[in-house]
Amino acid sequence: MNMAVKVLTIIGALNWGLVAVGHFSGNSLNVVDALLGSSSTIANIVYLVVGIAGVVYVVNFKKIK
Repeated sequence: MNMAVKVLTIIGALNWGLVAVGHFSGNSLNVVDALLGSSSTIANIVYLVVGIAGVVYVVNFKKIK
């Protein structure tokens, strides 16, 4: 599997983990929003690319074994 897909999937998982921790602590820990601005076009593109990487990872999951 492509290394970029793995890296993007890990980044997405870490970001969502931080979002959850932020909600529990009452803070905003969304790294993408912090770096690129909340709901900016670039942030939405990043979310789209990470989502596509996640789909590619799921589709190829059985091939990893």
